[in-house]
Amino acid sequence: MKRLRIITMVALAGLLTFFVACSESINNAEESIENLEAKSAGSETDDSTPIPGDSCTLSGTLTEQEIAGLMEMREEEKLAGDVYTTFFEQYGQIVFRNISKSEAAHTSAVLYLINGYNLNDPAVEGTGNFTNPLFAELFEQLTTQGASSLVDALKVGAFIEEYDINDLMNLLEETQNEDVKRVYGNLLRASQFHLRAFTNVLKRYGETYTPTVISEELYFQIINSSTSENEDDVEDDGWVCPYINN
Repeated sequence: MKRLRIITMVALAGLLTFFVACSESINNAEESIENLEAKSAGSETDDSTPIPGDSCTLSGTLTEQEIAGLMEMREEEKLAGDVYTTFFEQYGQIVFRNISKSEAAHTSAVLYLINGYNLNDPAVEGTGNFTNPLFAELFEQLTTQGASSLVDALKVGAFIEEYDINDLMNLLEETQNEDVKRVYGNLLRASQFHLRAFTNVLKRYGETYTPTVISEELYFQIINSSTSENEDDVEDDGWVCPYINN
């Protein structure tokens, strides 16, 4: 969503120099990701297992701009998940269920960084609830737009993903922090995956999607890179954790 900045919530992280004690958090994250990957393959697993939000303590510094980006992305990923959860309840289309689970993992990946750099988490509980009122307004607008029909809801999904792609590409250009860049890179690949998924489902209904945020050239580059016929039915959480190498 257009580079929304929660300026009033941003504080300079300063010089954070802590020892890294990550093994327990990594093990928990790996177990959760393995669980999600097993579900992707069709195995029976515990749906209640989340990607942990706890974090290692990270060393290094963040600029005010990098902090603002994390605050934005934490709620932007939650917005996507909340919209998709709402649409799954309304239409029962599996793509919304799977991608909403992915978005929960993605917002948790951002939470790793927020906790690791000892920042205040802007996210609040409850579908459609946000600290930044602009995200609350977007939730209302997007869910209303998608309430007209399943096709409209799928187009809203594609719209959200191209906005995420645009924001993440901009954030990646602005940050120098390697931890942040790693997570944003993973989230960017996720949004590209999701954009292909929504496009694929729209094709099944004889519909096409026209991008309005990213260029048509980039859009077709993304959707033509698909290698799986059924990737809209697959969760993509195997690489969202910022501590696990791909």
